[in-house]
Formats: sequence, C-alpha cells, structure tokens
Amino acid sequence: MRHYDLPPLDQLEAFEASARHLSFTKAADELALTQSAVSRQIAALEEHYGLPLFRRLHRALRLTDEGQTLSRAVSEVLGQLHAVGDQLKRERRAKTVVVTTTPGFAGLWLIPRLAAFTATRPDVDVRISADYKLVNLNRDGFDLAIRYQSQDAIADRAELLFGDVVLPVCSPKLLRDPARPLKTPEDLRHHVLMYLDSGPGADMQDWPIWLRAMKLEGLKPASVLHFSQFDQLINAAIGGQGVALGRSPLLKQMLRDRRLVAPFKKTVASPRSYYLVQSAAGARKPEVQDFAGWVAAEALTASAPGSSGSADRARA
Repeated sequence: MRHYDLPPLDQLEAFEASARHLSFTKAADELALTQSAVSRQIAALEEHYGLPLFRRLHRALRLTDEGQTLSRAVSEVLGQLHAVGDQLKRERRAKTVVVTTTPGFAGLWLIPRLAAFTATRPDVDVRISADYKLVNLNRDGFDLAIRYQSQDAIADRAELLFGDVVLPVCSPKLLRDPARPLKTPEDLRHHVLMYLDSGPGADMQDWPIWLRAMKLEGLKPASVLHFSQFDQLINAAIGGQGVALGRSPLLKQMLRDRRLVAPFKKTVASPRSYYLVQSAAGARKPEVQDFAGWVAAEALTASAPGSSGSADRARA
C-alpha cells in the first residue's frame, strides 16, 4: 500500500499552471504540451478526486471551491519543492575550493599531488589561481592562500606548512660531464647559472647571495640565463641547460627520482617559509577544511627527512 494517495506529478503541474492562468491553452504553452494533453491531465485529476476542479464557461475557466482549496495546497507544495531543489543544486555547485598561490608552488608541488585529493573528494571543484599578486582573500573571493613569506610578514592565523632551504640543482647529465666537473662550488665557473627575476623569494634565487655564503663572491660563471617563473627555471635545469638555485620542499620528489641532483651538500636557509592562510568564508566551508587538512598532511609528509639526504646548512 502506498504511503501517500497522490496523483501523478505531471497532473498536479498541469492543474497548478491551469489554475494560475485560468486557461488550459496558456498552461499548455508554459508546459510545452498541447491543449488537449492538459485537458486530459485535468480530467484524470478530477477523476482521481471524484469531483470537478474547474467550471468550464464559454471561453473561460473558473475554479470550483474544491479547486481553489487544492490550488492553494498544490502551489505551496510545488513552490517548496522548487525552492528545495534550487538549494540542493546550489549546494552541489558550491562545493568549490578556490586557492591562490605562486606559479612555482602550484606547478611543482600542488598540482602534481592534486589527484590524491580529488580521488577522495571528487565532488569538490578545486580552482587554482597561480600568480605573484598578493590578493585579499575575503574581498577577492578566495578560500585559501599558500604563501611564501617571512614570518614577520605573514598573518597571525597562518599555518606553517614547511620551511625552506636553497640549494643548487642540475640535471644528472651535467654532473656526469667529464669536460666540466661539478664536484665543488668552485666548479660553477664552468657552467651556466640560471636566475629567477621576479616573484616572492627572487632575492633568495640571487646567486651572489648563495656564493657569498660559500665565500665565492668573485666567481664568474661561463654564462647566465634569466627566467620570470620558477617552474620554467626548474624545467630548464631538468633539460640540462644550466645550474639553478632550487627550493628543497618543492623539488624533493624530483631529487628522489633523480630528475634533478644536488651536486653540493651545503644549503642556505631561507628567511621565508610556506604558509597556509584561510579566508573567513573558507573557514566555514567543510570542503575547504578538508582541502586545508589534506595540504597540511601532504606538507608534513613532504618535509619529513630522508628523501634528498641530510644537508649541512649555512646561513647567508
């Protein structure tokens, strides 16, 4: 036995439209049906209830008393169903996480790992804006930011993901080149040094700072190349075009896979670290919290020792 004794929904829709327009023809136009189809649905509805719902006048319709009662109830119920359906669709569409970060972090660290998050939350649409521009999260509609900044410049409620060290990296084939040894920092004079010219942390990509820490201020490389994006710089290093200054958290997997190698053991500690910052709106969204927790867990794994060896650190 059915729990509710209800007529089919299409009959109720036809009745609601006919009652609102007081016209089977206008109801048919609205519902993309023929006038006779609407008439048949109304007749079936009247048969279901066993009473007339309309008084059919010459070129006019009028609701009976029973029709008026049913019209009020049907309009209210269909309106509620429509509103709930819209809300459910909005909630489905609203499961987005909008993240702003630097192009280097996005291309080298975040995007390669992103499939692991989407595998567990396929219902969440992650949108990444990779730019050096420092945006206002609350004003500009971002849920999260992953920022590369010094501790004194970061927001109070920012979550530290991991610190940073800078170290020379290159392709393994450069390391194996017998004509140009690369065994000590002094050997950099035989190679092309590649520079990052823009973005946060570009100062730490300045070879003179690293060379000064190695007490090699006067070293002259064979040549230099300049790049505006960190991932471009690293891709050039993978291609064997020269030696780059890399950031260990971003390059850990590449060093493990030996797409890149670190020819020297000493690194320079960066005054900057990677921080996770949430907007006020993002803090109230469960999907944003899930993504933030996933990023933090990935960062903890990525910063664990052992992937690229323990390196001595020298401060500039």
